[in-house]
Amino acid sequence: MAFESWHDFIAMGGYGFYVWLSFAGTFFALAGLMIHTMLVRKNLRKLCAQEAARQQRLARRKQQRSSKA
Repeated sequence: MAFESWHDFIAMGGYGFYVWLSFAGTFFALAGLMIHTMLVRKNLRKLCAQEAARQQRLARRKQQRSSKA
């Protein structure tokens, strides 16, 4: 093992603060990206469903108008 104890592992030869800060920053950036992606995806699915419903309503209206004429 490269480190003598867990304390040495955490300290990383005096650079532990920077190492663990970079890990935490990366983790939070990736977590934020995942959350943002899920929210955007949910919104896009909602918009697609609304557009499909609109297209169906328009098609029904067009069919009703053509059957009346």
